[in-house]
Amino acid sequence: MFGFFLLTGLAGLAMLLLVLLACVFWIWMLIHAVTNKGIGDGEKIAWVLVILFLHFIGAFIYFIFGYPKAT
Repeated sequence: MFGFFLLTGLAGLAMLLLVLLACVFWIWMLIHAVTNKGIGDGEKIAWVLVILFLHFIGAFIYFIFGYPKAT
């Protein structure tokens, strides 16, 4: 019985860590999109909206396609 609670507790901690890392990544990409000097204002607004409305998936899409344009 104690093993079950230990396992679920560790799984809960792992999930909490994963969620925190995803939130940090999302905030990092949002800040980067706002401060990215390699893109124009219209594209910047579009990326910010993508990140805001699609959350982690939008941040990941920005990381793949928008992040490399930074100078």
